[in-house]
Amino acid sequence: MRVYLPATTTVLRTLVDEGRLPGPLRAFAVTPQLREFYAVSEAEADVEELEYAALLGAARSSLRMLDVDPAAARRRVVVAADVPDSVVRTLDGGDVEHGEVEIAGDVQLRDVASAHVDDAEAEDDVRAAVNVVLEADLGSDDAQFVVDQAEGHELAWYATQEIGPVLELL
Repeated sequence: MRVYLPATTTVLRTLVDEGRLPGPLRAFAVTPQLREFYAVSEAEADVEELEYAALLGAARSSLRMLDVDPAAARRRVVVAADVPDSVVRTLDGGDVEHGEVEIAGDVQLRDVASAHVDDAEAEDDVRAAVNVVLEADLGSDDAQFVVDQAEGHELAWYATQEIGPVLELL
């Protein structure tokens, strides 16, 4: 199953240096709940669009992680990985986001398909969004506007072998 792990540049450094991210981990994936939220049936679903929605969920979660990781570059980071279905558990409940899952074990660097990282031009908007993302989660329209500015930036795609060199530039 393809999962999208919210991360920071600090987390990405751990992945490169240690060759794994220790589990359990929260991530996002195309789940029945995500399909239901977007009101599409299995037959009608455009899988690429649903995977993009899962990636965006992870990117929003990355903003929350940046709030507690002052050492990380002010850029959203998402790691796309392919893990066995058997280690993925769909989460449900009031405080769970659409498509949120838990991965029972570690995610190895060899499982990673790509990393998605904001470009330098997004840093000011991401910095501002980090400061208000929790307010946006609680329903503040003003805070949501600031978060939307950050989410308007497309994440750049990097192959696994490019992750280390990208980190050296940050």
